[in-house]
Amino acid sequence: MKIAIISKTYCIRLFALVALLTCYQTQALPNFIEGKPLPSLAPMLDQATPAVVNIATKNHIQERENPLLRDPFFRRFFNIPNQSTKRSAQSLGSGVIIDAKHGYILTNHHVIGKADEITVTLRDGRSYIANTVGSDPESDVAVIQIKAPNLTALAIADSDTLRVGDFVVAIGNPFGLGQTVTSGIVSALGRSGLGIEGYEDFIQTDASINPGNSGGALVNLRGELIGINTAIIAPSGGNVGIGFAIPSNMAISLKNQLVKFGEVKRGQLGISVQDLTVELARAFKLKQQGVIISQVENSSSAEEAGLLPGDVVLALNNRPVKNSSSLRNALGLLSLGDKAELTLLRSGQQQKVTVKIRQKIIIGIAGENIHTKLTGAVFSNLNQQNSVGQTLTAAIITSVEANSAASLAGLKKGDIILKANRVNINSTDRLIKALKNQTSLLLNIQRGNAAFFIFLR
Repeated sequence: MKIAIISKTYCIRLFALVALLTCYQTQALPNFIEGKPLPSLAPMLDQATPAVVNIATKNHIQERENPLLRDPFFRRFFNIPNQSTKRSAQSLGSGVIIDAKHGYILTNHHVIGKADEITVTLRDGRSYIANTVGSDPESDVAVIQIKAPNLTALAIADSDTLRVGDFVVAIGNPFGLGQTVTSGIVSALGRSGLGIEGYEDFIQTDASINPGNSGGALVNLRGELIGINTAIIAPSGGNVGIGFAIPSNMAISLKNQLVKFGEVKRGQLGISVQDLTVELARAFKLKQQGVIISQVENSSSAEEAGLLPGDVVLALNNRPVKNSSSLRNALGLLSLGDKAELTLLRSGQQQKVTVKIRQKIIIGIAGENIHTKLTGAVFSNLNQQNSVGQTLTAAIITSVEANSAASLAGLKKGDIILKANRVNINSTDRLIKALKNQTSLLLNIQRGNAAFFIFLR
């Protein structure tokens, strides 16, 4: 009996709760609590989201075919119908309108780099075919253009003013779902040495960034562009709260070159540098952060400006230099002909030196002058720094003629020769000596992030 009474009491309370909830559902939520409006990102997003677009690309891939299938007699004998050896591949990404008048859209190189056709879909549902204005694989920045009326451009913020802990919002097209908004904070600044791009100075954020977000906008709470979403660390295949964006200052600087030249024209100063470690700082009796010039190339603009090994670079154009990666990134944003003002520390005295950015001087050696099996390729000396400040010296292929011996052997422009017949290669002269009077060639090649061997007999 007691149990029955308790059950009846609970039933009465349950019906009362349901009635109360039903009553609340019929009424709108209050606009104000204690005289203050409810916090919401919606007003800001109303301004920002029309400037973020979805990008769909299509490219045609040539499939490999068994040589026997190219024989008409073989195909007729086995009654094999003629079929296209090309197939279409599609991918999705995002972009940001940064110039409404000219229809310029900022995105990532890896979104549109291999595309034969680019379709841009606006927030209001309109779609347009876009053309590529310029693209830079080294920084993963690209500019495309559409001709459309009534576009909305995103305001650009100064990404140098960002601080760790600032609230940010990511807008993009993850997994092809359509425009999606996520929020988070700035987790870190100046991330480099990740091996994702050639020039790295990433904003790290925990705002969810997933496949399809690439090229989308990272904005502040004022709805201003502070970065272009580019990459994630995803060991499980999904977002784990570690995403990276290219700072707006870097992206806009590169955009200006892409619009003007169709490419980024980088030059060089002619110096090799290394980070100022604790031990080196103690040896040089320094307390400031910076990088040490370890080598000055002959006949370079750095030599003409009077730079010396042992000089410590403290700032470039009045912006502090933290490490070799930050110096490399800053120089990579300068165009040919620009002047770089270096703040140096020499023998305990601080001074400023102005150096002009010059075109890289490439002296090529024809492959046939090295070995007959390399005919059609041109080789040059390589002396460059990677993203962590390490200097790589080798021989690099600067061009390959179509259908030449080098091309048929599988060599491509940009291939770096690390070893030849098991001899370390640090110059074209070394390559010539290693292959002199050799009948067969074993080349250790670096192509992008991959390394492999090619054997020529």
